[in-house]
Amino acid sequence: MTQPRTDPTDDQLLGHARRLSLEFSGRAAEFDLARKLGQDASDAMAQAGFYRLFVPQYLGGLEASPLVSAQIFERLAQGNASCGWVAFIAATSGSTLASIPKDTARAIFNHPNTMIAGVFAPAGKASVSSGEVTVSGRWQWGSGTQNANWILGGSLIEAGDRKPRQHMILMPAEQIDFLDTWHVSGLQGTGSTDYEVSNLTLPDSHIVGFGEQRPPRTPLYQFPQFTLLAIGIGAVALGIARAAIEELIRLAQSKKRINSTSTLADRAHSHLEVARAEARLRSARAFYYQTIEEAWLVAEAGERVSIEQRRDIRLATTHAVETSIKTVNAMYTLGGGSAVYKDSPLQRHLRDVHVTSQHIMVAPSTLETVGRLYLGVEAQTSTL
Repeated sequence: MTQPRTDPTDDQLLGHARRLSLEFSGRAAEFDLARKLGQDASDAMAQAGFYRLFVPQYLGGLEASPLVSAQIFERLAQGNASCGWVAFIAATSGSTLASIPKDTARAIFNHPNTMIAGVFAPAGKASVSSGEVTVSGRWQWGSGTQNANWILGGSLIEAGDRKPRQHMILMPAEQIDFLDTWHVSGLQGTGSTDYEVSNLTLPDSHIVGFGEQRPPRTPLYQFPQFTLLAIGIGAVALGIARAAIEELIRLAQSKKRINSTSTLADRAHSHLEVARAEARLRSARAFYYQTIEEAWLVAEAGERVSIEQRRDIRLATTHAVETSIKTVNAMYTLGGGSAVYKDSPLQRHLRDVHVTSQHIMVAPSTLETVGRLYLGVEAQTSTL
């Protein structure tokens, strides 16, 4: 007799994140050298339930609160930024299963450890005819795709006489050509390489949000996918910044200047810089989680997350990333010459946190959009 599946509780999920964060912290150099996560590490995160955080419950997903999920990504990133990044990409990608026909979704998500990853940017072109879609394209920043079972590719889709529309298409990983392009400064272990397909034909049920298919009206899906994506970036940046402070404190206990008996921890300048870093980071983190919590309470009440709440989340997320960069920069500078070596965690944190800022979801243009909304000026809000 088959035993019913028991889903992990929030506390168990956070416990898994703490455990795996510690396990992965010693493998950063390994993942960076490979320029992708080890498959065993990806499988461990899948087994922990992280890749089904945003998958619909009717498929065996968790539909977890963005509050809990953000804490998971943050804690993973504290141990290994690439793991935190891949986890949030996979979780967010899993939410697309709510916007395709249920039979197709069940065929794709046929195991609780199924991993989906990919890119929303419409770098592909596709056409629909006779119940099939044919797609060609090349996508950049394919984080985690080499570990995944299914790959998303944003595309402009032509269907009949309609104006081409942007949708993502779910493609089987074995049909994807991965290109060796991920030679970068930071987040090296994310495996965010380019990938491409040419004239790949699939049932049109693999198109996300095509036709009349809409996600259920449960709390999680009151959050737009772009909002969930931005939340993940902020969580990873906060985790990196916390790791940088902790590494500086560890280093400061023994590091001494030449011709001095005092350690870095004894210096007044260190006291000021660490105190300021703590204040900045904790303030940004509080704002970040406050905005997510307020929106989640609205979603739990069955209401759609409003433009005003999405505005606040995006401001808090972008601010969290900017503050995290300032924090890591300060800790790196305080670390002095010890921080420049390749095996220094501070040097890795510096490279990793600056890459988080390059994502379009937290670009400076986000602040411009947010500022327009606060001032009552018309703004483009489709990606908030």
